[in-house]
Amino acid sequence: MKKMIIHGGKKLSGEVAIDGAKNSTVAIIPAAILSESKVKLDSVPHIQDVDNLRAILADMNVSSTLNDCCLEIDPTQIISKPLPNGKIKSLRASYYFMGALLGRFGRAIVGLPGGDDIGPRPIDQHIKGFEALGATVSNEHGAMFIQAPDDGLHGAKIYFDMASVGATVNVILAAVRATGTTIIENVAKEPEIIDLATFLNNMGARIRGAGTDTIRIEGVPHLYATNSHTIIPDRIEAGTYLSLAAAVGNGITVKNIISEHLDSFLAKMEEIGVQFDIVEDSIYVYPTGDLKMVTIKTMPYPGFATDLQQPITPLLLKAQGEGMIVDTLYPRRVRHVPELVRMGANISVENDVILLHHTAKLQGTDVNADEIRAGAALMIAGLMADGTTTIHKVENILRGYGDVVQKLRKLGADVAIVDEESTTSETTDPVAVLEKKAL
Repeated sequence: MKKMIIHGGKKLSGEVAIDGAKNSTVAIIPAAILSESKVKLDSVPHIQDVDNLRAILADMNVSSTLNDCCLEIDPTQIISKPLPNGKIKSLRASYYFMGALLGRFGRAIVGLPGGDDIGPRPIDQHIKGFEALGATVSNEHGAMFIQAPDDGLHGAKIYFDMASVGATVNVILAAVRATGTTIIENVAKEPEIIDLATFLNNMGARIRGAGTDTIRIEGVPHLYATNSHTIIPDRIEAGTYLSLAAAVGNGITVKNIISEHLDSFLAKMEEIGVQFDIVEDSIYVYPTGDLKMVTIKTMPYPGFATDLQQPITPLLLKAQGEGMIVDTLYPRRVRHVPELVRMGANISVENDVILLHHTAKLQGTDVNADEIRAGAALMIAGLMADGTTTIHKVENILRGYGDVVQKLRKLGADVAIVDEESTTSETTDPVAVLEKKAL
């Protein structure tokens, strides 16, 4: 276990580059096993979830190599193997192996997923989709047993009761090699869905309508990767660093952004009073002055992302007045609130609504990052706070934010990640370690 130590209260400046999207990557890596040839992915983020997925691939005799931001996956020697527990519990996205294995082999035994505790996240819509394609599904001892009929999966018309990203991805993975036509209605429209469809179409899939309410899939018998696929920029990481730039920045440029993916977020930033310039694939955030408190309501894309309500919270504490955050997707996504209270924030939760009041000053203390985006909120709060903030369970932050220490230091932050038992401030950043040895 490791912890992050932040000596806050400093104004930051400079540039930070955004990695490839975590939520695309964790869907595309399982999708790679549908290919009958080697797969190459570019702009892969250096995050723990990627390492965990590669470990799961290795269990199925799928080799992979990661050099810089290029991930090569060789599924040509894959074996069909049950994945009932163990590594499957390390992240939520492991459940995409349900659809991928079902599409590749016609059967899958996959344990129920792990991941962040942000409230109930049922997989009933995934099961509904699999069954519509002809599969039988049962839950035995905490693992999902999914079996296609003897003649394989068949295309079907499926209507989701709610627009679920996970169900949309899983049913696409199962249907892409099924016989006939599959029409999925009320699907998720996130950019990561479009990225997955682009990846699969480049291998020979026939998917239309990604990014709209309805996706149409003409099943194909084989998929072959021929070109490298570049992961789209991470809009959640981008929103996190934009929030950081507004909260503690003295002029910060956030690079490698598709601003259209952040329209609802940027609209709220403007409403708060943050000034910024959008130039091609980057956004420059000016030093902030007086800020106005707002109300945020999370919604499915293209609405305000649930993954960004926590990272923007510390910025809101600087604003005058009273505001609230209503997370319609995960109302119990409030685990950052008591930790912010420990830092002196005037914030509370009533009936699953986060209530915010202007907070003149935050004070560094010991806090826990209980999930990825809560950790991001505490990281920004620690940079804002006077004194030293120690964030425990920092592995949760590392699951979603690559090279975070290096990026923050480049902006001028005083931050390090150390082992929990360490009593010194020695960093685990290899660059800094080499610099220290050179001295």
